[in-house]
Amino acid sequence: MKILGGIDLVSAIAFLMIIFGVKVFPVFFIFCIVLLFIKSLFIFTGDFLSFIDLISGLMLLISLFLNLPIFLLWLFTFLLIGKGLFSFV
Repeated sequence: MKILGGIDLVSAIAFLMIIFGVKVFPVFFIFCIVLLFIKSLFIFTGDFLSFIDLISGLMLLISLFLNLPIFLLWLFTFLLIGKGLFSFV
């Protein structure tokens, strides 16, 4: 499950890039969005935390086109960091 935690951490880095205004190719964000959506398919196995992946992927997608409140971006950043670090324990 360390790979899945790595996906969470990379996606959290994508949120941090948006928060701090780092200009990166949109392909990186699309890569993170696709990985989060694929990872969210575990919701069908009864894993509630996959719902966080689904919502995080949607927030990352929306944040490419709209300016979301910083609070929401920080919230999903910390959720993904927590999930990612917990999977390495």
